[in-house]
This record gives sequence, structure tokens and C-alpha cells, in this order.
Amino acid sequence: MTLPSVVSAARILDFFRDGFEHTAWRLETRREYAADQETVEYRQFLQGVAPPRDEDGPWFVNVRAQTATGRRIASVRLVDEPATDNQRYLLATTPDNLGTGEDIRYLHRSAAAAIGLGCEEDFWLFDSRVVARFNCNDTDRRMELTTDPEQVVRACRIRDAAWHHAARYEEFIRRVRSPM
Repeated sequence: MTLPSVVSAARILDFFRDGFEHTAWRLETRREYAADQETVEYRQFLQGVAPPRDEDGPWFVNVRAQTATGRRIASVRLVDEPATDNQRYLLATTPDNLGTGEDIRYLHRSAAAAIGLGCEEDFWLFDSRVVARFNCNDTDRRMELTTDPEQVVRACRIRDAAWHHAARYEEFIRRVRSPM
């Protein structure tokens, strides 16, 4: 497959279906995600309504299909103390992700900073050879890809350190207040 340098918003889900062979790993560092905040479910969550199950959404259907073939999709999410509203929302919706075979772990931002992780660099790492960063502004959402060896090695080091120090969802949720 020829690697594009930019994947448009309309093609991102296609890339997650066809753009990697073995592993897709993400470091989620943002305190807020516009894609979540734009949803009715998020606004209802802020009013105290538990998010509905979304097992049939496009992301979940794709992840189930990928993990069924042996591909691995995982991430580490950084969480502030106290957690932001968006981070609480992600904690509340994580069981849906886990149910698809996705492996999501959590790390407090302060712990990430203490071990020298770049706490502002949100990225995906595919097959330990492609780094993808979302570039979002008011009019455009896209994913920029690079195979630059220096950036890939840096991303691999960050992944390894974050994964080593992060807690599984079940363990992390026991240590924090209810996401609601």
C-alpha cells in the first residue's frame, strides 16, 4: 500500500480498516475532544445522563472486525487530576471500547510528566512504522502521516514508557471518583 501523507476526515475510518497490518496504538493527551463535545450524548452526559451504549457505531464495528482478525488496537489516555468533563466522558464510555477488543489504559498526566512523556503530543502509531497526528481546525479534520525514522523511534519510546506505567481501565477506575 502506498502511504498518503494526509488522510481526509472522510477517509480516516477507511485508513483504520486498511492502513495497518498488526497494531494501531494511540497516546491520547488532549483534555478536550471536539468530536465528543459535538454530540448530543456528551451534552446529556454533562447533565448527568449516562452515555448510551454505542456498540453498533462505525468505530466499534470496525474495531471488532480488526481485532477478530488478530490485529491489536490499543491506547493510553492521559487524565488530569481532577479529570476534565471530556476525560470523565471517555472514562464512562470506555466499557464500549473494551467490549470490541480495544485495550485502553490510563495514566495521570502528572505521572506522565514525571517520567518525561510529552504530555501534549496526541498521536497514533501504526505497526511501529507510521506516526499519525490529527490536525483539526474549525473547517478541516485530517490525519497527517509520516514514516520519518526519528519521529517513529520517538513515538515507539513514548508508547513503551506510557504502556509500562499506565493502568488497565478496571484498576484505574477503582482509584478515581465515578466518571458520572
